[in-house]
Amino acid sequence: MKRIAQFFSLAAVPLLTVSAIAQTTDTTLTSAVTSAATTAAPNAGLTLSGYVEAYYSYDFTAPKTDQERPGFLYNHKRNREVNVNLAFLKAAYAGERVRANLALQVGTYAQYNYAAEQGLLKNVFEANAGVKLSKSRDLWLDAGIFSSHIGFESAISKDCWTLTRSILAENSPYYLSGAKVTYNTGTPDRPNGKWTFVVSVLNGWQRIAKLPGYSGMAISTQVQYRPSSMLTLNWSSFLGSDRPDSLRQGRFFNNLYAIINPAGKFGVILGFDIGADRKPVVQTGSDVRQDGGGSYVWYSPVVIARYKTSDRSYINGRVEYYDDKNGVIIATGTPNGFKTFGYSLGYDYGILPNALLRIEGKLYDSKDAIFSASNGLSKTNTSLTTSLAISF
Repeated sequence: MKRIAQFFSLAAVPLLTVSAIAQTTDTTLTSAVTSAATTAAPNAGLTLSGYVEAYYSYDFTAPKTDQERPGFLYNHKRNREVNVNLAFLKAAYAGERVRANLALQVGTYAQYNYAAEQGLLKNVFEANAGVKLSKSRDLWLDAGIFSSHIGFESAISKDCWTLTRSILAENSPYYLSGAKVTYNTGTPDRPNGKWTFVVSVLNGWQRIAKLPGYSGMAISTQVQYRPSSMLTLNWSSFLGSDRPDSLRQGRFFNNLYAIINPAGKFGVILGFDIGADRKPVVQTGSDVRQDGGGSYVWYSPVVIARYKTSDRSYINGRVEYYDDKNGVIIATGTPNGFKTFGYSLGYDYGILPNALLRIEGKLYDSKDAIFSASNGLSKTNTSLTTSLAISF
């Protein structure tokens, strides 16, 4: 504990000395941080904005020579070095019945999470265009590359309740590519904003380019209900595949969450993911069959709570569990697969209305020894992460 406490005080130093690249917004600290500043272009419908998050992570479990965090993580991935998790510049155009977004990114998030994408597409955070289909209703058709509507966390850390992402967020889509129709209830004269409905046709499970050997399209939906400012209920789904056609492995995935009292002194997020992949086809001579029939199932519950300690600060905590015994999403090669609890405790401080400093300690506890350690493999992994997020 003494060692952890000493490092806790030292770990923030590198980030405090990072030069202020931009001005930031933090929707986490709603009372301390205002909306992101934007630079208006000559056309009143065009805005420019940006975001930079620098970080330092220290993995107490991994060998000193190990420069990466565990393989199922994609944010704040580098170990024991100051780096940039995500930085992007964004141009957004909004007209009466048309809209478009283009954001280009760099950082270790893009390096690891977009590793399977082609060339310059790895640097595209967002690129989409949309048209409003109705004069009297909030009904839009958008196409291109856009942030995923699946889940309550995104790659933009300042918009999330915790510094690092939950295991379920790291292992479900952060971005999607395709076309979607979005409808928000109400009319321009009487908007109520209680219901949002989304239907998407996609290239695949977090895919810009289709998976080689997969010819189909995927379908994703979202139903969100906001009866008041104190409660949001959401169900998102994915139906498609992330395997070649020859395996005939369809995927059905569901994400459910409730956000309770988000702007209050004490708030809670309850989340649950569950997915199923059909078992692969096995061909023996002329006999083609499903391997034993049925599906491989994985699931993950998570609870996140935060408490407002001042107009500028919050403390937050998280308890989560991820069960993927068949290694559909996270393969370990161990007898019990990936069965891991996660615990985190963090503190957020809004230095300026647009600058957020965060620190978080995290512990993973797995049924099997799956974490790299100085003496081989360990069932637990402990880390400390600090970050400075700035947007303009």
